[in-house]
Amino acid sequence: MRVIFCIGEVLEEREAGKQNEVVAAQLKGSLYDLTAEQFANVVLAYEPVWAIGTGKTATADQAEEMHAFIRSEIAKQFGAEVAENTTIQYGGSCKPSNAKELFAKPDVDGGLIGGASLKAADFKGIIDAFA
Repeated sequence: MRVIFCIGEVLEEREAGKQNEVVAAQLKGSLYDLTAEQFANVVLAYEPVWAIGTGKTATADQAEEMHAFIRSEIAKQFGAEVAENTTIQYGGSCKPSNAKELFAKPDVDGGLIGGASLKAADFKGIIDAFA
């Protein structure tokens, strides 16, 4: 079994420029007691709380910036090889109109799809963007 562990900041934290601090604390407080072997069973999902169901979406560059930050934090704790092999998905309002640009970013390993998965045409558009 694999765990999907969701992390992300609220709008006030993002606007205050504290998103990295918040996400680093979430990682440290929840996952850093694991061994590298245990951590290998974790999939991370960056879910900016401010972008879930609000109509607001992180830009592909904002998502990439956070995913790269998360990967660097994982590397500090568990090593570069573990960080490189960690799946980090984007989960903040991924939709057909932004999926291709999000998935093109090097540190975005896919999407954790919520509401768009309930509409076949939208979900297919996201799948097609990933393929």
